[in-house]
Amino acid sequence: MKIMDFLSKDAIIADLKSTDKKPAIIELVETLKNTKKLKKTDEIASVILEREKLGSTGIGQGVAIPHGKTDILHEQIGVLGISHKGIEFNSLDGEAVHIIFLLVGPVEMAGQHLKALSKISRLFKDKFLRQAIRDAAAVEEIVKIIQQEDD
Repeated sequence: MKIMDFLSKDAIIADLKSTDKKPAIIELVETLKNTKKLKKTDEIASVILEREKLGSTGIGQGVAIPHGKTDILHEQIGVLGISHKGIEFNSLDGEAVHIIFLLVGPVEMAGQHLKALSKISRLFKDKFLRQAIRDAAAVEEIVKIIQQEDD
């Protein structure tokens, strides 16, 4: 499994506009709607926000991986957003989040969902990769960085 299997180039925001957690999640979900991979954004946003109530998906080191499962999808899809200002996400380390990778998938694919979350988490453990993604000026640069890591 590769990150680019469930993340498309048009689902990457190189400069998130939102400065708070909930609006950032909604901005990411709306981006999925714009990619035509998703029609019911309200339901997806609700699933993600309900999951956040269980505990923050801000895993630390400037990274958050909000995620959820729903029965309206037939495949896993992701969206990546970069915030240059930082977003308060109630992260484990108390730091602001600059990289948000939102993942949503079908309820019946729980195993694949966990594998994807693990893959995303491993990707962002590398501080040099995190910095390279934060420093990238364009979506194409971000795609290239992720593809190199995927290989």
